[in-house]
Amino acid sequence: RPDERGERLLKFYNTHTRERLEVCYCRNGHYDQDALKAVNTIFRDHRTDEEHPIDLRLLDLLHDIRTKVGQDSCLHIISGYRSPATNAMLRHRSSGVAPKSFHMQGFAADIRIPGIRTRALRKIALAMHQGGVGYYPKSDFVHVDIGRVRTW
Repeated sequence: RPDERGERLLKFYNTHTRERLEVCYCRNGHYDQDALKAVNTIFRDHRTDEEHPIDLRLLDLLHDIRTKVGQDSCLHIISGYRSPATNAMLRHRSSGVAPKSFHMQGFAADIRIPGIRTRALRKIALAMHQGGVGYYPKSDFVHVDIGRVRTW
């Protein structure tokens, strides 16, 4: 088992594209550019196929959540990067979509973790005190971002 102080590992499943990724994105404080490119790809806007750099602070937050939940946890991505066009379309359909969503900057992810209740995932994310946490029990996901600490 790798030393988590030396390696930061993430395991993803994109619920829309059905792609999987298991990656060591940081080793001894150095971020792996090829790993980050792979993360940007799995986090891409599945509607437009556009990619955007995912902020390293978001990856570190997701790593902290995964570490707390359990090393083998796979984070299911409901929404990662969102293009301005996709955000506008979703905003037209729903009042819950922010006009300047952090998804458009690579600062947010909507996630679930199989085997972990969404309520428990929300509690873990809130305990991190590292950004915004939105709870969507009907859709079965938690929004996490690296903005100011807030909840909804």
